[in-house]
This record gives sequence, structure tokens and C-alpha cells, in this order.
Amino acid sequence: MRPEKAYKNLDFLNSSEARAIRILCEYEEPKRRFAEQNVDDTIVFFGSARSKPLDVVEGQIADLKRNLAREDSSEQKGAWEAELKKAQASKRLAEYYEKTRELARRLTEWDMNRNAKKRYYICTGGGPGMMEAANRGAAEVTGGRSVGLAISLPFEESVNQYVTPDLGFEFHYFFTRKYWFMYLCKAMVISPGGFGTLDELFEALTLRQTQKINKPMPTVLFGSEYWNDIMNIPKMVEWGTISEKDLEMFIVTDDVEEAFQYLVTEIETLEKGEQEQ
Repeated sequence: MRPEKAYKNLDFLNSSEARAIRILCEYEEPKRRFAEQNVDDTIVFFGSARSKPLDVVEGQIADLKRNLAREDSSEQKGAWEAELKKAQASKRLAEYYEKTRELARRLTEWDMNRNAKKRYYICTGGGPGMMEAANRGAAEVTGGRSVGLAISLPFEESVNQYVTPDLGFEFHYFFTRKYWFMYLCKAMVISPGGFGTLDELFEALTLRQTQKINKPMPTVLFGSEYWNDIMNIPKMVEWGTISEKDLEMFIVTDDVEEAFQYLVTEIETLEKGEQEQ
């Protein structure tokens, strides 16, 4: 009986000694697949995994109101009221789920109607919520394809159903996943989100500020009420921790049309500049 070859030894490949090999796999395998699928440029969408479609949230609210109307127990009534309050609060996020979905649909439609050799694919973290919304918007265009760079987490399933199967990935290491987000990215849309969304946003801004990324990367912070509530970046200029010019790295808007026109204009301007060089 022949000994098992090292590259077939799963115990070894999952050991700490083989970590460098696993990291290399999360670089080389996506690289090969992107090349096979002719994916060179992406528009990356980040946002909350907790958001839901508007019709789902409105259905939950209607159900909770019906439960409240026929409930006699004051204790149970209090529980239903607490659930209703949470559902009503989540409706604001749900409205941005729909806006994110519409923006991704319009960008995919624009890209496919250009009949250009250069293609821009919607790319997300592959999970639920705003990520699902962006992949869903792309899938709603006939022939629309999109990327999902998922990460293995204990509280999330794998890629959402709207990711193009050949372009669905599951990473173990956050930093290899981050690399593939940034390497192919030509524009970004940041919808309302939590710690993970903020992490991706500030990492991208830092890479651009420090010129580790030299390419222009038009960025939209989608949801002015949300972003103005949780951040006051202009104050950083007053404190002298960033420069006035750093504020030009992104725009803030609530409007799908404004976001769409900004991104398309910026991308087309960059393309024109590349052609003239």
C-alpha cells in the first residue's frame, strides 16, 4: 500500500503548519476562476446583513398588529408590542434594501446595454440583507451576473441564492477576501450597515488616502440619514486628523438616480481617460 501524498492529506492541510498553503489557495483559486469567467472589474456593494425585503417587513408588521388586536393577556400583549416596535424600526433598513436592489439592477442594465468589451460586475459579500439585495438586483436583468465573496461564519449560511453560481466563493480568511474585494473594485456603494460595513469602508478610504490604492474608486455612501446619524466625518477635518481633500473620496445620497448618475459618469470619465493615454 502506497503512503498518502502530502497534498491529499486532509489532516495536514487543515493543520497550523499548512496555514500558508490554505492562504495561497484563497488567492490562486479565485484568481483562476475570475480569469476563466472574464471578471476583471467590479462595482462592490457593502451593507447590513440584517436588512430584509420591504414586503417581508411589512408582512411582519401586519401580522404583529393582528396578533395585538386579538390578544387579551397583558403580558403577551407587551411582548407583541416590543416585537412590533423592532419590526417598525427595521422598516427603514428595508427601504434601503429596495433602493440597493434597484441601484444594482440599473447598474447591471447599464453595463449590459453598453455593448462594450469592458464589463462591470456587481460584487457583494455574498450574504443576506443588503448583499442579497445587490445580487438580486443584478439577477433581475436578463443575463445579469454577479459575484459573491462569502465568508464562513457561524451565524450565516453560504452565498445567497442570487449570486451567479460560477462566481460564488466562500473564504475562511477575512484578509484574503478583502484583497479580492479591493483588487477588482472600480467603484463602491456603501449602504447602511454595522461593524463589518464600517470596517470595509474605512479600510478602503485608508488604502486610498495612503495611496496603497492609486486607482480612482468613486464611492457612494447610500443613505444620508443613516450616515449623518452615525458619523460626522467633516469634524475630522476640523480636528486636523484628515484633510479637506479626503472628503472628496465619496458622496452621500439617498437618491437612486443621483447615485446611478454619479457612478456611471465617473466610470465613463475614467474609461475615456484610459483610452486617451
